[in-house]
Amino acid sequence: MADTNIIINIGRQLGSGGHDIGRMLALDFGAKYYDRELLNLAAKESGFSEKLFEAHDERKGFLRGLFNIQAAHVTEGSLYRSGFTQESLFQFQSEAIRKAAQGGSCVFVGRCADYVLRDFPNAVSVFITASMAFRISQVMNKQHLDHDQARKFIEQKESSRAAYYNYYTGKKWGAAESYDLCIDSSILGLQQTEQLIAEFIRKRFKI
Repeated sequence: MADTNIIINIGRQLGSGGHDIGRMLALDFGAKYYDRELLNLAAKESGFSEKLFEAHDERKGFLRGLFNIQAAHVTEGSLYRSGFTQESLFQFQSEAIRKAAQGGSCVFVGRCADYVLRDFPNAVSVFITASMAFRISQVMNKQHLDHDQARKFIEQKESSRAAYYNYYTGKKWGAAESYDLCIDSSILGLQQTEQLIAEFIRKRFKI
């Protein structure tokens, strides 16, 4: 297994435990884990501030609100003169994903990695869903919100995440045909869900 580079791309509903499952898979396969770490890699790739990538993170149309954030010595004109657009930012991030994938086994969470790495023969794409009750409970605990606030938080974040994915990939976020495996983590729990995904990957690549 150590000689086999595996790329695991994880799409996830908010509150489904995708981040935790991704970390477990990274440990299981001796892979590097990339979630928000990709923002730092993309910033290094482009030379732009990581704050700009944070503003864009899985959010289409970020430029409209970009100048509400504090970014020293940045003006709208200077950004466009430097070639900084929503599409170019996605390209910088995509290149960072590809470079990381070429370096060895990786687990990528979100950021359209399944689309970016669609031509990698050693890549597998998984979408993790969960019941709304499970997801609300998870968000309530992690974000310290009440039930209604947690539901609203999920709906707002997922609307943005879906629009971003659909725009850049031409596919539908969360649709079964967009992934190799879709699984409901609220049925078996996070640990057993990770074990099932890991077994699927081992059978897929015969490792």
